[in-house]
Amino acid sequence: MGIKEMMDANFRGNIYIVQNGKILYERENGFADLQNEISNTIETKFASASAGKVFVAVGILQLIERGSLKFDDTLGMLLDIPLNDIDKDVTVKQLLNHTSGVPDYFDESVMEEYEELWIDYPNYKIRHNSDLLPLFINRPMMYPKGEKFQYNNTGYVLLAMIIEKTTGMYFDQYLQENIFDICGMKSTGYYELDRLPAKCANNYIYCADTKDYRTNIFSVDAKGTGAGGAFITVRDIVSFWTNLLEGNLISKAFVSDMLSKQSGDGDDAEEGYYGYGMWIIDNPGGKDFAYFQGCDPGVSFISEYNPNNGIISVLVSNYGDNVWREMRKVREALY
Repeated sequence: MGIKEMMDANFRGNIYIVQNGKILYERENGFADLQNEISNTIETKFASASAGKVFVAVGILQLIERGSLKFDDTLGMLLDIPLNDIDKDVTVKQLLNHTSGVPDYFDESVMEEYEELWIDYPNYKIRHNSDLLPLFINRPMMYPKGEKFQYNNTGYVLLAMIIEKTTGMYFDQYLQENIFDICGMKSTGYYELDRLPAKCANNYIYCADTKDYRTNIFSVDAKGTGAGGAFITVRDIVSFWTNLLEGNLISKAFVSDMLSKQSGDGDDAEEGYYGYGMWIIDNPGGKDFAYFQGCDPGVSFISEYNPNNGIISVLVSNYGDNVWREMRKVREALY
């Protein structure tokens, strides 16, 4: 059975799979605007949730290569904000590989739904990284720095704040000039939900009580932060991979480190380990697979690179459909 026959015909969103520049499979399905029945197209801009962490990781690695930062620089050295009970000796490297122990404003091991954050703190206030400070700055450390791996959203907010402090630019402006522009990612950016540009998909959440859909505008940050929230197109993501792997963003030595196991225990074989901004799946039969992903209310995204055959896959849904199940089918059919 081929890839076309294996993929779920009801999957809503875009799927784009290429190998060495050749398109192996492309599909656009579902509505970007449900009420007006405006279809998703290859040019549709999708929210990508935590996938944006990979851009922040590249930005930090660029600054390290340029000598503006070091892996062992600490929060206390780099940020001039009151850290309270947050360990001032947490390093950039520990933030990158999720071993910092800093208090996570959205601890996925405790909270099930991201929109729970906005019950007492309006999401429309979140338009800069610093706007998230009230959600974590007065909390204690989760565990001693470096003790273990635990996925942490606050860590990447702090990394974005480090980019801002180091460069004097808003982090999204830095990423625009130093990643998106270099890669020709003309449709990628951090947009405010009440100022979305053309061709952005709405994100939909199914409501069982009304058997209808609502948008996620009250469920996520009004604008993305270091923890995630970039809008992307599937073609832009392929351009990102291509330029990253060719060494146009960071040196190939740093790319190798980024796509190598830096933390984690691999207990969940499918989730794997963590590099820098990337998840790493152990592959005993060859080179490890690397992917980045995102999940928010009404948002699901995964993009994976298989270095053994050069395949790059991008799957995104603006209905929160199961991109991980479809990615398993891609591996089965094409790997």
